[in-house]
Amino acid sequence: MRPRQHGETATGERVITGRHVLWGVIAFFGVIFAVNGVFLYEALSTYTGVVSREPYRKGLHYNERIAAEKEQQTRGWASDVALTSTGDGLAIILKDHQGNPVGGLTFEGRLGRPATEAMDVVLDFKETAPGSYLAAFATLAPGTWQVDLTAKELTSAGEKVVWRARKRVRWKTSTAAQ
Repeated sequence: MRPRQHGETATGERVITGRHVLWGVIAFFGVIFAVNGVFLYEALSTYTGVVSREPYRKGLHYNERIAAEKEQQTRGWASDVALTSTGDGLAIILKDHQGNPVGGLTFEGRLGRPATEAMDVVLDFKETAPGSYLAAFATLAPGTWQVDLTAKELTSAGEKVVWRARKRVRWKTSTAAQ
């Protein structure tokens, strides 16, 4: 008759002992800590910490921004913002509440990834037809992009912001969709 091994009964069946449970718990939590460590490293190494540039100054003008938003809503302008079919331009069509094109505006814009500023592109718009504006740039990488737009009109007191929008567009290498 052979001697019994640790964790074996008299009939030769294996049983779970305290050692097995200990190593199982250590392995389980070791995997959890390793995965959490990877996630923590990725989160801290990619986050810039910048939520808003100049938050104090923006906060001082917050009520003005709310009033401008209400004024924009009363205009009832409708917009269509889309990437060109080749992915190297952004087109805006702006119409008033009656469907007439809104021309003569100066647009400023920025196109970038929603989570980082690393790939941001400053947009330079040209009015191609009344109410139609186009900005050209290098072809985009596939994925989701965020467009921040500001339209200004020239008044006797200078330029006045009359329209703002933030839209997300998605670029796939063969087609563009909003």
